[in-house]
Amino acid sequence: MSRFNALSPSWLFAAPALLVYAVVVLYPSVAGVVYAFTDWSGIGQDMRFVGLANFGSLFGDDQAMGSIGNTLLLTVAIVVVQNGVGLLLALGVNAKLKSRALLRVVFFAPVVVSPVMVAFLWKYVYDPAGGLNALLGLHVDWLGDPSVALWSIAGMVVWQYAGYSMVIFLAGLEGVPYELHEAAMIDGAGPWQRFRYVTWPLLAPALTVNLMLSTIGGLKLFDQVFAATNGGPGYATETLSTVLYKQAFVFGKFGYSTAVALVLALFVAAVSLVQVYYLRSREVAQ
Repeated sequence: MSRFNALSPSWLFAAPALLVYAVVVLYPSVAGVVYAFTDWSGIGQDMRFVGLANFGSLFGDDQAMGSIGNTLLLTVAIVVVQNGVGLLLALGVNAKLKSRALLRVVFFAPVVVSPVMVAFLWKYVYDPAGGLNALLGLHVDWLGDPSVALWSIAGMVVWQYAGYSMVIFLAGLEGVPYELHEAAMIDGAGPWQRFRYVTWPLLAPALTVNLMLSTIGGLKLFDQVFAATNGGPGYATETLSTVLYKQAFVFGKFGYSTAVALVLALFVAAVSLVQVYYLRSREVAQ
């Protein structure tokens, strides 16, 4: 019996889960890295090792480089506006309002809707003869004008996910002890001073989570762009994710597309690590 126990360490209980993880996650990831250095077409096993040629094509492709710029602009816009709106919503529904429970549900509701459905909904809103132009009295082609299409995509993403940021900020607000606000009021601090010196420092963990999630979401944004504009007009809303998809499933360049995917994954990982390091150090400092 003791010999059986010696041959059966406790980690063997995790073997089925580790096997599934290896097959579903590790193997495709390693295979993708290998394919990034080949000219695989996605059909059959015929491929040639091309070294860094795919990466050279990526950084020498004006469309791909433009998509990197679009991805960064979208990410910055989404991170700043989504978290700003989410914080304002959280402060509003954290107040002592009779309807705050209903408002929380209303503001969070878009989060549970499919991103593709949101894109189709906003295509009607953004239509030149649609509701937004009628409301504002404008005649703007929101998704057809290259100068505003990218920001229109950012607007629909913020509309959908601001409620998600709100919930995280709301959890942070509810963790701020009310005694600190009372002490600040006794010392004569006004609403803005209480927020600046009491609430805001204690929201650092919630801010870290929100910034991380919105940054990663912005960098890998695909659904809304593909459904609303397919990267158009021209390449005005092309992102790295849409370039990846088109190279793989439209042009059959799976080797090149996996190189794009690898660059995107490394870029997201690098940005996330730098962001976590900075935000965690900020939490400790406060």
